Amino acid sequence: MALRSANLNVMVNAAKKAGRAMARDFGEVEQLQVSVKGPSDFVTAADVKAEKLLKAELTKARPGWGFLGEETGEQKPDEFSDHRWIVDPIDGTTNFVHGIPHFAISIGLERAGEVIAGVIYNPVTDDLFWGEKGAGAFHNDRRLRVAGRQRLDQAVIGTGIPHLGRGEHGPYLRELAHVMTSTAGVRRFGAASLDLAFVAAGRYDGFWEHGLKPWDVAAGILLIKEAGGFVEDLGGKGNPLFSGNIVAANEKLLTPLRDMLRKANA
Repeated sequence: MALRSANLNVMVNAAKKAGRAMARDFGEVEQLQVSVKGPSDFVTAADVKAEKLLKAELTKARPGWGFLGEETGEQKPDEFSDHRWIVDPIDGTTNFVHGIPHFAISIGLERAGEVIAGVIYNPVTDDLFWGEKGAGAFHNDRRLRVAGRQRLDQAVIGTGIPHLGRGEHGPYLRELAHVMTSTAGVRRFGAASLDLAFVAAGRYDGFWEHGLKPWDVAAGILLIKEAGGFVEDLGGKGNPLFSGNIVAANEKLLTPLRDMLRKANA
């Protein structure tokens, strides 16, 4: 069994504790599908509850560290710390709402502006992806490596599709047209953290998306790098953790995939 650091144990324990409650909530959501009101209010409450639990567990273990969460916002670290947790309590909320068992808790640990550890956990399937800078990335206890394919026409690429009220649909559709006609397939599963974990695991050969938030990608970026992959800002000018525009692949596919996406809207 792969050994985890003390910080990773804190992250995994918090994710699994929150995951147990989330799995129960997910069962309730499946029942709510038949109601007239629907599950939206319930899921909002589940999201907030999960983040509060995660924040409490992480803060108890590491008092004074900062916190950035999708639901509760940012809490600055104290003057003696340069660490910050970056947390998404339910990444893939739309899947959760519709009773689709593909969503995750995502926890990244940032030190002095650099993500140094990450955990992505799907509590329904009990899939745990985790890693730490310099120590590798793992799925449960299996070491991860990015896929070794070297040609785009053999590659399966993941993406996130902008939906109602979000994103520029025209530019995205141009990108999608280029990728569709140049690869073996495109997948859209609806949870960016798991998409990035799938790149790290070699299930996807690459991934791109616009408009993501730090809590969507912090853990996944770390996992891909530790699995031998590469992550860039799609525009080539910023840090993908904060720009929200991300492209990821192995060493051979990153450049042609990135160039193709840029050309689509040139």
